[in-house]
Amino acid sequence: MTILLHVLVAALYAATAWARWPRSVPASAEHRRLGLALLAVALVLHAVAIWRAIVRPNGLDLSFVNALSLVAGLAVLAAWLSGVLRALPGVAAVVLPVAAACALLPPLAGSPHRVPFSGDPWAEAHIAVALVAYALFVVVALQSLVVTGLEKRLHRGLPDATRGTPPLLTLERYMFRLLGLGFVLLTATLVSGMLFSEEIFGKAVPLNHKNVFSVAGWLAFAILLFGRWRHGWRGRTAMKWIVGGTLLLVLGYLGSKFVREIVLGR
Repeated sequence: MTILLHVLVAALYAATAWARWPRSVPASAEHRRLGLALLAVALVLHAVAIWRAIVRPNGLDLSFVNALSLVAGLAVLAAWLSGVLRALPGVAAVVLPVAAACALLPPLAGSPHRVPFSGDPWAEAHIAVALVAYALFVVVALQSLVVTGLEKRLHRGLPDATRGTPPLLTLERYMFRLLGLGFVLLTATLVSGMLFSEEIFGKAVPLNHKNVFSVAGWLAFAILLFGRWRHGWRGRTAMKWIVGGTLLLVLGYLGSKFVREIVLGR
């Protein structure tokens, strides 16, 4: 039954991706409503599936495959609620198939990986804020790649380069608003992590790969936001910083879990 639920979620994400796939002719109202209905059902069932995979009687199981599935689902939810899926079909063409693949992974998990101190409400809040921040940055990174691609096509004079999408400057301003929200959540994650770590382990920041990459990602986004405010950074410059910072965060959390659990088998 559990495996069938995950397969159903993956199928619904795939069907939504097909319904929202970028086309030369704008999708009809019926097509858009179908995609919206499929996506809503997929998100609800994904929430049920990932809840059953993560929430255990003796704590939270945030193994690599569970964390990957959760971040993918949160990225789809953030892209939907923010309007990015509607405004940029290219983002949907990437994030939905990836979410479909990630939804299939939890049943393949080997040994569970319990989260230490997961019964503490502050620890659970810290984890929740961190995962939402990661999902937002994934959406922003995809949006920056799509917007940069559209801008490049527009500069080349290609016909209908931005047909059916809002103005690029509007998309870019909205992208930086999402980035600002993600930065606030990431800052809260790092600060709460330091406080929680000091309370439990007696030291503020253990020197490990996760913390090093997380701080490096925070610095990348801080530099980008300063450059945007002071020098008006945009386009390719902004895209490089966004993608670079997002990769650092992904390496810090999912990358370290992959190496520890999959490669080293710990």
